[in-house]
Amino acid sequence: MQVLLIGCGKMGGAMLRRWAEADIAQFTVASPNGGSVPAGVPHVRSPAELGDRRFDVILIAVKPQMIDTALPPYMELLASDGCLVSIAAGYSSTRISALVGERPVIRLMPNLPAMIGQGVNGLFANALCTDTHREAATSLARATGSAIWVEDEDQIDRITAVAGSGSGYVFEIARSYVAAAEALGFDTDTARTLVLDTMAGAIEMARRSDQPLETLRNDVTSKNGTTQAGLEALMQDGRLDTLLENTTKAAYARAIELR
Repeated sequence: MQVLLIGCGKMGGAMLRRWAEADIAQFTVASPNGGSVPAGVPHVRSPAELGDRRFDVILIAVKPQMIDTALPPYMELLASDGCLVSIAAGYSSTRISALVGERPVIRLMPNLPAMIGQGVNGLFANALCTDTHREAATSLARATGSAIWVEDEDQIDRITAVAGSGSGYVFEIARSYVAAAEALGFDTDTARTLVLDTMAGAIEMARRSDQPLETLRNDVTSKNGTTQAGLEALMQDGRLDTLLENTTKAAYARAIELR
């Protein structure tokens, strides 16, 4: 599979490193300044440098506001049976079709842990995509983490709100948790170890268990014990649920604005 990657910033570069390690395709990067192109991956700055080559996949990895100018010059390099795959948040397949004509388009919404192979990837294919196109996108997604297909493009924006932006929420919760540990008297390094190892262990335990999360929470909560006291302060009569619901709804609303 021949893949042309347009753009190679932080997310595109992180995913490309995983793809290159997995050896699932032959990649060429098109980027004016090279971005984060890994060593050994061919890099061009303009379509003219690619001659009459044709690609099975053109993968859009530039910022949404750059797509209108960055994508069209490379469209003649897409093979007749090829497809477009976009990792740009908020830029719909309908907008891509309006820009370059009716083509098979897949949206692949990753998140930052893709750079360590622990990403969550939401995928949507328009009606022109074949099983072959879907298989190609699935292989790209699974090289960086999990692949979750949806049949409604609106669900991609909802995945963006939960998973695409979600690592940012987790990092901020962890930052606040570390600050709380420091307030109890721990130095920064110790607080970071305590918090991140606690979070990692709890998440891995939940992943390995088929028990509801409420059950796991209750298993560690003794009546009138320290965990109960802490949880009551954390939850505050449902305020935590409301806060997280508002967080995801705000991100989803912004994704809709970007369509």
